Amino acid sequence: MNRTLRRFLGGIAAAGTLVLLPSLAPATVEEQRARLPPPAVCADPLEGVWVSHKYEAAYDEWMIFTLDVRRDPRGAASPNAHGVTGRIPVIGHISGHAWFGAGPLGEQPPGCAPGIHHWEVGMPGEGFADGGRIEFWGTRWSVTNVWCGPRSFGYNLDHFTGVIDPAIQEFQSVNNDGGRAVNDPTVFRRVRCYEATAVPHPLVAPPPFHPPRRSGCAR
Repeated sequence: MNRTLRRFLGGIAAAGTLVLLPSLAPATVEEQRARLPPPAVCADPLEGVWVSHKYEAAYDEWMIFTLDVRRDPRGAASPNAHGVTGRIPVIGHISGHAWFGAGPLGEQPPGCAPGIHHWEVGMPGEGFADGGRIEFWGTRWSVTNVWCGPRSFGYNLDHFTGVIDPAIQEFQSVNNDGGRAVNDPTVFRRVRCYEATAVPHPLVAPPPFHPPRRSGCAR
């Protein structure tokens, strides 16, 4: 998550944040988990929308990553080191939604004001899953939205590695982007399934009941 536009941050501002709010640095797994929406329980162990929500005090940066993960229909599962088929190719998309300058309480995107930077990048994603382990990374990036701040900046491709816990629909990953993020802990929770919802059977009203006509004289 190395961004050249934020290299001027840190210094006095970051030191002040760390001194005044030492409990917020670094963010813990529990703090990240507490911000996430309720989990979605899906039949497929991999596919779905996975979300993280993290604050980095040293940069006064909030970041929400959204991973859209799908099985790659072009590839088949390949044998792992033990000859057991388990490595499943996956594809999808990564969204990185960031804002900084809002302080440690600004966990929702703020309005534009002096010192606020707020933007979003998108990356086509690919990777694989092997058993419960998942690896998912961006292949290229582009700016999708800039609400506040410079419209041109640098970005390093994110690369997440973790193990899915199906009991809580989460995986605790580390991010390595070749820059600032080195084994950076990031917690993802699955919040939406891709499975089609069951279509209810149409309710058809039965025809009205008419007793059969009797032949002959009515009594």
